Amino acid sequence: MLALHDVHTYYGKSHVLHGVSIEVGPGEVVGLLGRNGVGKSTTLKTIMGIVRPAQGRVVFENHDVGGMPPYRVARIGIGYVPEDRRIFRLLTVLENLRTGLDRQGVTDARREALLEKIYVNFPVLRERRHQAGGTLSGGEQQMLAIARAMMLEPKVILLDEPTEGLMPRMVGQIHEIIRVLHGEGVAILLVEQNVSLTLEVSNRVYIMEKGVVRHHAPAAELRADHAVIHQYLGI
Repeated sequence: MLALHDVHTYYGKSHVLHGVSIEVGPGEVVGLLGRNGVGKSTTLKTIMGIVRPAQGRVVFENHDVGGMPPYRVARIGIGYVPEDRRIFRLLTVLENLRTGLDRQGVTDARREALLEKIYVNFPVLRERRHQAGGTLSGGEQQMLAIARAMMLEPKVILLDEPTEGLMPRMVGQIHEIIRVLHGEGVAILLVEQNVSLTLEVSNRVYIMEKGVVRHHAPAAELRADHAVIHQYLGI
């Protein structure tokens, strides 16, 4: 469904991604692990068109989308939840959700159905729907960011550090959200520092080091043998 082929990405003269190749199949949860600063977030930004690849291809459903503007990437079925969430702090929860709802081709009935689905999966957002996004807790803001991406009915969601800074209870809720998305057939590319969570929810895992994919294996294999995790992540 989604693939990067030998992608090189720069920030100015700084060469960040050095020939990254990754694949995400339909309905898969794929983890992307690595120490801070190795290029994981840049990989997601390159997919979304926030950063243009200097070399290589980004392919989604057999179409080259490398360098496509982010709004077009979102329209073709790729959702993105950035590390800093990027919710609209002055808008209410409902207004944040409507940024993904008020688009061409979505009927009023469909809007209501999508909202109800979100409220079932995120009951706290129903309670807070008239509250400004910036007044939510960190965990609630993360739920809102994921829910907003879901409003676009994406085929794949890119999640960048969804549990960063969250209390254990909220981490458990993010785990459940990933499980629900997977159950609905939504593919996920998960960048996460929480190694145990990543290995638990993922089908396959890539490990990056200095802008290069150094290892790729089924998550079950890495759960059974932590030697590779220790080698690249030091834990």
